[in-house]
Amino acid sequence: MTAILTVERACDLRRRMTPPEVRLWVCLRGKRLAGLKFRRQHPIGPYILDFYCPSAKLAVEVDGQSHEHPDRIKHDRRRTAWLRQREVRVVRIAAEDVRLHLDGVVDFIRRTAMERQVG
Repeated sequence: MTAILTVERACDLRRRMTPPEVRLWVCLRGKRLAGLKFRRQHPIGPYILDFYCPSAKLAVEVDGQSHEHPDRIKHDRRRTAWLRQREVRVVRIAAEDVRLHLDGVVDFIRRTAMERQVG
């Protein structure tokens, strides 16, 4: 996928966020989480991350049921390996956990990001 197509797709995904993504974004946007800057639907290489904190090199992925399909699992593993090579840590959070345990999810993201803070 070319860079232009990736950016266009990211813009489209921002308009069509899932309810769990929207719910989590309310907590992450505007440096609301411990002053950390997060971007939503952030393109990096050929991929688009649900949420990305550049200072922590942390990607947060909200996974719905489609991520349980064997083909999707393989794709997610390749993607995580590609990001790991670039020192980006990926945390995967079940959409159901965002729905049922938002406070715990947000606390986990905060702790993980704070541990990874870089310059």
